[in-house]
Amino acid sequence: MMSSDRPPVIGIPACFVQGEGLGHHQVGAKYVDSVIEGAGGLPLLIPAVGPGLDADALLAEVDGLLVTGSPSNVEPRHYGGPAPRPETALDPARDATTLPLIRRALELAVPLLAICRGLQELNVALGGTLHQNVHELPGRVDHRSDKTVPLQERYGPVHPVQLVPGGTMRRLLDGAGTIEVNSLHAQAIDRLADRLAVEAVASDGTIEAVRVVDAPGFALGVQWHPEWRVLENPVSRRLFAAFGAACRARQRARHERHGALAQGA
Repeated sequence: MMSSDRPPVIGIPACFVQGEGLGHHQVGAKYVDSVIEGAGGLPLLIPAVGPGLDADALLAEVDGLLVTGSPSNVEPRHYGGPAPRPETALDPARDATTLPLIRRALELAVPLLAICRGLQELNVALGGTLHQNVHELPGRVDHRSDKTVPLQERYGPVHPVQLVPGGTMRRLLDGAGTIEVNSLHAQAIDRLADRLAVEAVASDGTIEAVRVVDAPGFALGVQWHPEWRVLENPVSRRLFAAFGAACRARQRARHERHGALAQGA
């Protein structure tokens, strides 16, 4: 029987990286650290095996799902977008894993936190579309990071976002109207999926956070990177603490359900 004092199990889908003739399933250490330190969870890395993954079997054993950022983009064919440029990094194995996994997780009320590429995957999984190079749109700013500066600067706050009144993010942050976030992305949401509501917007109109409106529990996506040194940023701490609390609530419900089944056996 599951012990109620164990940390909640939080699944983290991996990227698939090809190198030296061998494939590797990879998750950045900062995401693993944020699950442990920020959410108080036990990270479970999910390989990018597409249809080879039994989503129901996996989701029956996890208490939450963290969908991470990545250097790669969602393939435009998944949302009817134009062909990507030759230099664009893609990860079809990850797409084949995360898009159906996100949809099934929402159906099963698994708490979900989606970050950067994860936000974009959430939008695409639910029928939305993406801008592949948002900085090229009229009136938009360049949301990409400066890769010539140290990581600490790259992940530091660079612009404000406005939190939507009445939204989940405002509630989590005690009514704050504006927060400062980092910015390390070229893609962004174009057409918002019908099941999503905007939670935060940058000054140029770029959607920075969303929630799943019909989700029975925690289901948020953010375009910035709160996982970076999660305990050093008050906004990140609040966000991951709320995600962790939702995961622990699911863990308790699973524990009680398993106990009831054992008593009835």
